[in-house]
Amino acid sequence: MPNVFRRPWSPVTIPGVKLYNRIINQDFSQEAVLGERLEVEAGSFSNFYRVKKSFDIVSAVIGCVATLILGGLLLIFNPVFNPGPLFFRQERMGKDGRTFTLWKFRTMQPCAEGRAVRPVNTPLEETRIKALGVFLRRSRLDELPNFFNVLRGEMSVIGPRPDAWEHAVHYFTTIEQYRYRFQVLPGITGLAQVVAGYADGQNATRRKARFDKFYVQNRSISLECLVICRTLTVLMNGFGAR
Repeated sequence: MPNVFRRPWSPVTIPGVKLYNRIINQDFSQEAVLGERLEVEAGSFSNFYRVKKSFDIVSAVIGCVATLILGGLLLIFNPVFNPGPLFFRQERMGKDGRTFTLWKFRTMQPCAEGRAVRPVNTPLEETRIKALGVFLRRSRLDELPNFFNVLRGEMSVIGPRPDAWEHAVHYFTTIEQYRYRFQVLPGITGLAQVVAGYADGQNATRRKARFDKFYVQNRSISLECLVICRTLTVLMNGFGAR
């Protein structure tokens, strides 16, 4: 693999947040440019991963219980409001380019052609989403089964959102900064999702890749807390839901 990791970092703009060299200070200004990599003190990475892993395990246990409860309710409502299978499964590309099966609650009607992945850069087929599916997507409750992936060690709560395998292969070869995301576990939520919203298509994915690269290069407990806070805000205002 080419040594892309020595190239200069691209500036990233996050509205309402200022990031400095060593700390993250939430300052609700119009925007701030992230131009420098955050410095990390010796030994802090081991502490970071310990805290992150503990958070993942606790969150996964709680999330799996919530998934079982919601799944029971959907078994009652799906036949009327969203006929079809309870779960949606899709092959995604994870850490180190490994494939894994992502689990979600199904929100769309099964495709007439029987395909599980829409062609890359093709718009979302919103006509296949019924009322119950719209509610699940806007509330992000369709993502709850992702916690089973976290429990299996295939995902983390926070990290770059994994793309469908076919899409990831395409973006890997066409978007230079896209490859950075594969250094870490993919996440249920991530910096790109809470700042840039839903990414659909080449240009949106290119922008998302810049945020993913910044997250990978600046992993810290402070940045994780920022993503969690922004995620809670997104859940309340529905930002970027599709």
